[in-house]
Amino acid sequence: MGKTLEEKKAIVADLKEVLDESSLALIIDYQGLSVAQISDLRNRMRPSGTICKKAKNTLMRLAVKDDERWQPMTDFLQDSSVFLLVKEEMKEAIKAYEDFQKATKKTELRGGVLDGQALNQDDIKALKELPSKQELMARLAGGIKAVSTKLAVGLNAVPTKLAVGINEVPSSLVRAVKAVSEKEGSQESES
Repeated sequence: MGKTLEEKKAIVADLKEVLDESSLALIIDYQGLSVAQISDLRNRMRPSGTICKKAKNTLMRLAVKDDERWQPMTDFLQDSSVFLLVKEEMKEAIKAYEDFQKATKKTELRGGVLDGQALNQDDIKALKELPSKQELMARLAGGIKAVSTKLAVGLNAVPTKLAVGINEVPSSLVRAVKAVSEKEGSQESES
């Protein structure tokens, strides 16, 4: 027995909600996968914060219809589709899917969508090469630490150089007075 209109509306609303929280969508053809294999895919995707949704293409079309950010997904909606909706860790999610695909050899990545752009398989592989969120944060923290260290070293050097300069003033003054008195003494002896 098919789903009622209310059930379909609930599925579309759920899809919209998950899409709103996602940054990347991967669309795969899952034809030939068993229920156990789909469960395995879900379990592999979970650690990367990815939700694996199996939905009719028609319902996904309705979910993305008025959302420009996800509209390009309609290009990939054909046959049997599973949607991998990635919230944060794109690199980990892509790697987890590739590991699953190598193990089962039954799925095919049709494409993906990121910030309103349709992605082909090469684009998705390129995303995997980008640094992860943690790597970027570590780099940023390292850069900030380096700047603050240089600033602290520079600020620390100012009082030291100032003290050396102040210590040098009396010595310079003594040398100047001595030079002037020697000059006056030599002028008096010449007269």
